[in-house]
Amino acid sequence: MHATTSFSWLDAEAVFSLALRGRPGKTIKPYKQGVLQDVVTWDDHSLFVRGERVLFYSGEYHPFRLPVPTLWLDVFQKIKALGYNGVSFYTDWALLEGQEGNFTAEGVFALEPFFQAASEAGIYLLARPGPYINAEVSGGGYPGWLQRTKERLRTPDYLNYTANYVKNIGQIIATAQITSGGPVILFQPENEYSQATPDVKFPDGEYFQAVEDQYRDAGILVPFISNDARPQGYQAPGTGTGSVDIYGHDSYPLGFDCANPYTWPDGALPTNFHTLHENQSPSTPYSLIEFQGGSFDPWGGSSFAKCTTLLNEAFERVFYKNDFSFGVTILNIYMTFGGTNWGNLGHPGGYTSYDYGAVIAEDRTVFREKYSEAKLLANFLQASPAYLTLVPGNATNGSFVDTDQLAVTPLTGNATSFYVVRHANYSTLTSTHYRLNVPTSQGLLSIPQLSADLTLNGRDSKIHVTDYALGCSVRLLYSTADIFTWKNYGTMTILILYNGLNETNEIAFTGATTYRILDGSGIHSQVRNGALVLNWASTPSQKVVLVGIDLTVYLLDRNDAYNYWVLPLRGPSQGDNFTSPHSSSVIVKGGYLLRTASIFNSTLKLRGDTNTTTSLTVIGASSPITALLFNDAIVPTTTNSRGLFCATIPFNTPNFSIPILTELDWKSIDSLPEINHAYDHTLWTTANYPRSNNPRNLSTPTSLYASDYGFNTGTILYRGHFAANGNESTFFIETQGGTAFAHAIYLNSSFLGSWPGTSTNANYNQTLKLPSLTVGQKYVLTVIIDTMGLDENGKVGADQMKTPRGILRYSLSGHSNPGDIAWKITGNLGGEAYRDKIRGPLNEGGLYAERQGFHLPAPPTQDWEGKKNPTDGIEGAGITFYTTTFSLDMPIGYDIPLAFEFANTTLPDSSVPMQFRCQLYVNGWQFGKYVNNIGPQTVFPVPEGILNYHGNNYLALSLWSLNQTTGARVADFKLMSTAVVQTGYSQIFEMSSFLLAVFTVSLQILLPIVNGLPSLVSRKKRPKIDVTADWSDPTRTGWLHCYTSGTWLPTQLLTASTLQVCSGSQESEGISPVNSATSNAAIGAVYSSSGFAFNSFGPGPDGTPAVQQLNVVISCPPQGLGKGGCYETLASMYPQYYATLMTSQYANSEQCNWAMNKVMNQCPKGDYNDTQGGWWEYANDHTTYGMDPSRIVDYTGGAP
Repeated sequence: MHATTSFSWLDAEAVFSLALRGRPGKTIKPYKQGVLQDVVTWDDHSLFVRGERVLFYSGEYHPFRLPVPTLWLDVFQKIKALGYNGVSFYTDWALLEGQEGNFTAEGVFALEPFFQAASEAGIYLLARPGPYINAEVSGGGYPGWLQRTKERLRTPDYLNYTANYVKNIGQIIATAQITSGGPVILFQPENEYSQATPDVKFPDGEYFQAVEDQYRDAGILVPFISNDARPQGYQAPGTGTGSVDIYGHDSYPLGFDCANPYTWPDGALPTNFHTLHENQSPSTPYSLIEFQGGSFDPWGGSSFAKCTTLLNEAFERVFYKNDFSFGVTILNIYMTFGGTNWGNLGHPGGYTSYDYGAVIAEDRTVFREKYSEAKLLANFLQASPAYLTLVPGNATNGSFVDTDQLAVTPLTGNATSFYVVRHANYSTLTSTHYRLNVPTSQGLLSIPQLSADLTLNGRDSKIHVTDYALGCSVRLLYSTADIFTWKNYGTMTILILYNGLNETNEIAFTGATTYRILDGSGIHSQVRNGALVLNWASTPSQKVVLVGIDLTVYLLDRNDAYNYWVLPLRGPSQGDNFTSPHSSSVIVKGGYLLRTASIFNSTLKLRGDTNTTTSLTVIGASSPITALLFNDAIVPTTTNSRGLFCATIPFNTPNFSIPILTELDWKSIDSLPEINHAYDHTLWTTANYPRSNNPRNLSTPTSLYASDYGFNTGTILYRGHFAANGNESTFFIETQGGTAFAHAIYLNSSFLGSWPGTSTNANYNQTLKLPSLTVGQKYVLTVIIDTMGLDENGKVGADQMKTPRGILRYSLSGHSNPGDIAWKITGNLGGEAYRDKIRGPLNEGGLYAERQGFHLPAPPTQDWEGKKNPTDGIEGAGITFYTTTFSLDMPIGYDIPLAFEFANTTLPDSSVPMQFRCQLYVNGWQFGKYVNNIGPQTVFPVPEGILNYHGNNYLALSLWSLNQTTGARVADFKLMSTAVVQTGYSQIFEMSSFLLAVFTVSLQILLPIVNGLPSLVSRKKRPKIDVTADWSDPTRTGWLHCYTSGTWLPTQLLTASTLQVCSGSQESEGISPVNSATSNAAIGAVYSSSGFAFNSFGPGPDGTPAVQQLNVVISCPPQGLGKGGCYETLASMYPQYYATLMTSQYANSEQCNWAMNKVMNQCPKGDYNDTQGGWWEYANDHTTYGMDPSRIVDYTGGAP
């Protein structure tokens, strides 16, 4: 189920009427009743949105790789600040339907906040829900239960399995289409449907049409676009059944060889994309749905730092401008923000980080030069509407220049033309001097006219323009310098040009013959044939000239241009945030990051981030400015000699401390008790299936494929029983877990051997020597396998994602019948019926500590071993689980990304790495898998919202030693900051405490299982009580105060999906609403009955009036608020205080939160099958917490 979001700022009727103003060439192809919509249309040049031509310049960004919804807007704003106006996103089926038939998109998996954030930022969306997505995620996005299907994937036979997911995700996305006022303007069914095995029909138009029909039936109206993995023309318009509306393809020209970051291989630069487009899909805009923005990096790889170097700013200049030379108008850069493969999200070909070397780093910082370069390129195209209808020509060496060392591609129009210049040997590091010979409105010109030549440095590219309109009386006849942007401001136009340091460039203007230097020097000029010609060499200091009376031209060095920002002015409604040719903007110089701008009553309001004291200069604004607000603070301003508004933004170095992890109070416990002969695995699953649907034929008596038993993620454990006959001497085993997997094998408690993993092996077999065994005695073999995700499924018919995980083969010498060993299997708690609905199906695996819930906050550590921490390590082979807690008190108003760092550990007096691996858990979230002997990742960023920046944090670490001789230890383990940024992004601070409240709820919901029996994590914790406002008028403003965290929360944040507002410590918690006698009485009654004290209730910080109605929610998420749930129970107990209950919003909910049961003793059907040691015994023991024993029902025989 999912909440419905209303995009009220622009209704469908208004959108439809706006669209009629345009004259696009194509609408959505007829479907059933005919044309579906006329809001997003296209011709052979570009998209139209509401009748206006639109360049869709997009960055790839996956919300599931940043499971903190309040940070989504942060990333959107950083993408918008680049000049991009679009984002492409995948959804991961495996996260949303981890159990077949049970689709859930709630909490961090809900997409509605993502859509709202996109609208707030003014970002159009390309939705790509698959079902298959690739994306370097486990199974390519396929849930593990598909491994048990007989049907071949990505063929018509498997569509019954996709139906539930497609229906639900399609309906969610449909509500966010632009036709309903949302940001989604394009939709991609399927993904990279581009290759197949010879024994399947391919391409199968009927299959592709069926996928399209599923999404149309779910309500998708916007155009369908494809992403062929390479330009082959599959499913292009006109190819028959299954054709899409707009054809697109992908391109990763430099590949993924990050180990050689300075090598650009010969022949990698595409040269024929325009020709292919004309042959394959001439009626649609040229579309690159995934163009390389970075690179993945495998286990044992070179690190994303080297990927960033390989795909750096020089790559962008050469390869992105090459894309422009083909006339691309739908361009998506994969990735723009990569994020994190937290939990077991990733596929075996990658590790925890999915930084990708993108322009925005994994920790959300924008320090990389390629971010600034991308900003220059995107703003140029956004400022050049003529580009959208230019006609690309062919690149030829020596054309339009006087040397065959350069290749030039012309893009010509009725007036304006572009000439994309690059080296014929695109990878050369050598500079080339040249003259440009191009036709203009003044005839054929040889450029430069005032100096000998131009220079193109190695691994660089330039776009020279001719007859470029500037919207004023002066026209740019030509420019050899690159254009950043231009804007009209009343009677003045501002043009910003840039080029590399010390490069000579030349511009010429018609409509003016005079100029005046406003800043700088070294500009040479002449009037040629009535045109003003200016020639200069760039320097670190800017040059500014006034051409005629109404054009100010900035001549910048590229590094200086990086400091300029073009910020669309926010309009009165959210719909005004989207980029439009008619949008007003301000141009501002200065700042690490400028996010948004608005002008109200002559006050310019800027929001942005700084990392040092920063000078701001307002270069241009659409209306007079008399005052400046930066991040809501009034900033003193001055006016410089040219009358520009200037200010200094001070950077105040914050004081904060980060704990030294090795000095914390750690507790530890053995996390491999399964090797004890007496360990009770009664409740484990018996591995007794004699056959499997898996394409790989069984080579064991019964299936030992983990997925056959519902275990699809993380660590898998097997225990095999046999009776010895005295002839045993060796045990042979082959296991499979994906690249970089590991296994360990024990006989009873004796270590037999292990496979520590490599960067290349997906499976491994070994023969292990056995000790002498006693005839007739029973023995147990324990096998632990760390699986690394499921394979992707890129080739149709190959069914690679079904490649099994687990034991493939085994034999025990002296036993001719392998069936002499009877196997049991276990994995993550509940398998596909996973228990942790907050973090989803891929967060945890099957380690003992995970199955007990010890990775969640506040495990029962009172009897665990103290003093030792991960740097002390363990002797021999085995698994130890360490936990500790620490507090953070990070400064408000700063974004200070934090990361955990492991020191690579080697054997004593050796460079050989120790053989061990760790899993890192932060407040219950697995946010790192460190493999010491493979690497390369040692630093693991963890975002705020997973980390509690203003309170307690729970930290856990598993340490698995795979070497009996050396044991294992972590040489050093620390928490560090990766940046200190003074930020204008507000949600990160307003909502972080809310997120922690939601996240820690799972501790109260999840019951760890000890040998299959339920037991409470902690028996001495008071219940949490949260308070939320019930507004009869949702437009009212007010405040709630979480006094334990000192955070004020505006009530606008209280929605149906954010009822849990804040919580403090488990021993003393409270929330202070605004004053109201009724409220005081209601809260007082519940608090006092539960043994809580509460503070006085006062008005909010802005003096807003009291809330009149309050609902008290006892750890109850939205799904627990309906019939039979928390509100109904509270109403029955305290009817005098609950006149208005929001049960109508949750009429279909039948569940009651377990934490609610713990306090109120109301257990509906379907609740946990409780037995001795469970909830009801706990409730009987805790009448002191305000429980009425007469209300307790005995469910020791199981729930009704």
